Amino acid sequence: MSFTVIHGDITTMATDAIVNAANSRLAPGGGVCGAIFSASDYHKLDLACRKIGHCPVGQAVITPSFGMPAKYIVHAVGPIWHGGQQNEEELLRSCYTSALNVAKEHGCTSIAFPLISAGIYGYPKEEALRVAEDAIRAFLEDNEMEVSLVLFGRG
Repeated sequence: MSFTVIHGDITTMATDAIVNAANSRLAPGGGVCGAIFSASDYHKLDLACRKIGHCPVGQAVITPSFGMPAKYIVHAVGPIWHGGQQNEEELLRSCYTSALNVAKEHGCTSIAFPLISAGIYGYPKEEALRVAEDAIRAFLEDNEMEVSLVLFGRG
């Protein structure tokens, strides 16, 4: 069991899986999502996501990475921040747990996450970090996996 927080570029992580901060339509977007689509074979990834079609907030699905260092991309749909009164924390926690379980089901022993919902979805960064760390640590109490939380830039 290993959990680290690092600064870097998630698209370069050579883990079994990386996590895309996806939208529920699994459509190409901006931020982390845009960077992942750009680093992958954009058209193949878009086609794979269209084939899946939809993923509810708080859940995750998986696709191949189509040429990235990681084998898989786990697409996790985080909540949009509405002030904390619309179940955002529970949905964000579920997002991490679902992504970890999907990776485990596909035999992954390592995974790298961005800070889900803390970009254009507006989740306060310190709260998003606390939820991420809590959810990951809870998963690691009963499961073996190397987990990285990759923060873009220098904090």
